[in-house]
Amino acid sequence: MGTDLRTRGPVHARRRLRVTRPLATTSAVAFVSVALLAVAVGEGWLGPDVGRGANFCEAPHDGWIRQPANTLSNAGFVIAGLLVALRAGRDRRPDAVMSTGVATFYACVVVLLGPASAAMHATQTEWGGHLDMLSMYLIAGFAAAWAWVRWTRRGTLALVTAYVVCVAACEVVGLWPDPVPVVHYAGNLAFGLLLVVAVVLETQRWRRGETVIAFRQGVLALVAMLVAFTIWLLSNAGWCDPTSLLQGHAAWHLLCAVAAYWLFRMYASERQA
Repeated sequence: MGTDLRTRGPVHARRRLRVTRPLATTSAVAFVSVALLAVAVGEGWLGPDVGRGANFCEAPHDGWIRQPANTLSNAGFVIAGLLVALRAGRDRRPDAVMSTGVATFYACVVVLLGPASAAMHATQTEWGGHLDMLSMYLIAGFAAAWAWVRWTRRGTLALVTAYVVCVAACEVVGLWPDPVPVVHYAGNLAFGLLLVVAVVLETQRWRRGETVIAFRQGVLALVAMLVAFTIWLLSNAGWCDPTSLLQGHAAWHLLCAVAAYWLFRMYASERQA
């Protein structure tokens, strides 16, 4: 009984630190990135309005936020990233495949999707568009790189290398100036291809049966992403009202945030068999 009383304090302190560290780090990233976005929009740091993102239906408004629905819907990514961070600290198990550090990094990437995408829709500037695309590359690059290192049984260095290569490759592909079928922009195609690679590798790993993983949570993420893409296509095809606050592209943002959350739930469920 005495031993339990002596060790209880340090053990509980370590547990609290493990729980709060991912959330604290991700919350700091959320606060700083959103604050920087607000200042950048207010001060005009991102440059002049060149109509970037105007093809996403919503008519531009006067004032700081050019596309209110498409901008504010990006709060879904910030919320999803914070939820990921909360679970990353609270649900950590010794036999988990994804480390707390990697989970925290993923949470931060999900959070950054919000202000980065909002930068384009709020300002319709060229730099806002670059930030939007970069955030897409960051999340798709992570999904592909994480699937690949687990498929090939490699470690942290390989993950970092594969991640940098994926993001850099997307940036290079995005330089292609001509339109591409269906998704219009070469950068969108690169984003989609990385997600396809991730789905294929995750499916093959699940079938290989080397680990225990709640694959149904990955299915939920995939379904949310497919529904989001369908809405994205319909909205771009003209099935929308430019003057309405109910925008298909805003639904795309929210559903992608849901997909990012459930993707993490799949990652977090993985255990060594």
